[in-house]
Amino acid sequence: METPSLPGSPATGPDAAASARSLAELDEAVTHCRACPRLVGWREEAARVKRRAFLDWDYWARPIPGFGPEDAALVLVGLAPAAHGGNRTGRIFTGDPSGDLLYATLYGLGLASRPESVRRGDGLELYGVRITDPVRCAPPENKPTVPERDTCRPWLVRELGFLRPTARAVVALGGFAWQALLPVLSAAGYTVPRPRPAFGHGARVTLPAADGGPPLELFGCYHVSPRNTFTGRLTTDMLTDLLGTAARTAGLPVTPA
Repeated sequence: METPSLPGSPATGPDAAASARSLAELDEAVTHCRACPRLVGWREEAARVKRRAFLDWDYWARPIPGFGPEDAALVLVGLAPAAHGGNRTGRIFTGDPSGDLLYATLYGLGLASRPESVRRGDGLELYGVRITDPVRCAPPENKPTVPERDTCRPWLVRELGFLRPTARAVVALGGFAWQALLPVLSAAGYTVPRPRPAFGHGARVTLPAADGGPPLELFGCYHVSPRNTFTGRLTTDMLTDLLGTAARTAGLPVTPA
C-alpha cells in the first residue's frame, strides 16, 4: 500500500473540515492534516523505524478517516490510531489486538462482512456502523494532549453533522472518547445535560436534538484495549452485549453471523 503524496492545497488543517461538502470529501481532507507537529513527527517516525514484524509494510503514516457507511445509524468513537496499527494499515482499529476484538464482535452481531480487518481497501464492509476517533493521528504512548484533542475536534464535529440524519446511537469506547464527545455532540446540535454525565461501562444518556429532530442515545463502554481485555475488566460477552444493545437502539438488525 503506497502512502499518498501530500496535496498542493494549503488547506491541510482542521479548518478544511468546514469546507467539506460530503462525508467522503471530509474523509479525504482529513488525511492531509498536519496541524499538530508532535503527532506528525511521531506518526512519520513510526513509519520510518517500523516494527520488525512489519518491515515489508509501506505505512500509511497519515491521519486516519472514519470507516463505515455514510448513512450509519450507530457510531463507535475510540481514542486515536495506534502507531503500528491504524497508522500502518490506513484504517481505524486495524492491525492491533483492540481492532481484532472489535471487528470480530461486530461480525458476530451481523454488523460486519467478515471478522477481521486487515488494511484500508481490503473489501471489508460495515453494516449501519461507522467507527471514528476524536484524534486522527497516532500519539506517542497512545496519549494525545488536550490541545491536540481540541485541535482535532472540528473533524469529528463535521463528521457527526453529516451523520446526523441517520445516526441514532453513539458508543464512547473509553473515558477519553466520552469526554471528547460531549462538546462535539453539543456542537453537532444535541443538548448535553448539565452537569455533564459521568462515564462508566453501560452508562446511557439520551441527548435531545436542539432542533427537535430525533434524539441520540450515548453509551459508555470500556475501551477494547489489551489493558482492559487481558485483565478481564472488559470481556467479549460484555462488549457483545453493549454493542448489541446500542445497535438495536439505533434500529439495526442484530443477527448472528
